[in-house]
Amino acid sequence: MFDLLLWHNHRVAETSKRNIGPQIPTGHVLGEYSSYQEAIALVDKLVANDFAANRISIIGKDPVLVEKVRSKLGYGRVVLSGAITGFWLGILLSLLLGIGIEATPEGDISYNPQQFAAVLVVSAGIGMLINILRFATSKNRRGFLSTQMPVASRYQVLVPDVDAAAAHKALSAGTTE
Repeated sequence: MFDLLLWHNHRVAETSKRNIGPQIPTGHVLGEYSSYQEAIALVDKLVANDFAANRISIIGKDPVLVEKVRSKLGYGRVVLSGAITGFWLGILLSLLLGIGIEATPEGDISYNPQQFAAVLVVSAGIGMLINILRFATSKNRRGFLSTQMPVASRYQVLVPDVDAAAAHKALSAGTTE
């Protein structure tokens, strides 16, 4: 019984080692840069000189959240966005339901573009109305549109310690050409 318990604990320990999740790579730092493009340039040199690409890591340090303001947000933009969304939903609805296409009992098919256009106009109007109501009633209203992205303030290029000499050799081969 004691042996079985030890074996069971060993299996649990083995399983937990395999499922530890992502880890931050460690190893020899080849360079530290203030921009991602500089770090990529070093990686390009390594790869161009036949260093194994799967052995290289770029680590972003000191992450910051950058919010880039794209444009002013007002009722005009909200109305236009709602009209476009409603228009596309109207096209989808019209095509799925066959609005504007009529089949007679004799088997003739006729197309009535006025019905199709009417659905598009009404759906664009409904889209505008919904967007205006959403914009007017939102308590968290901001007067601008923006996008957010995480950016690191510095980047390190790492290789495993066992590959450090080969990486330096590949970099020195790239500088003599």
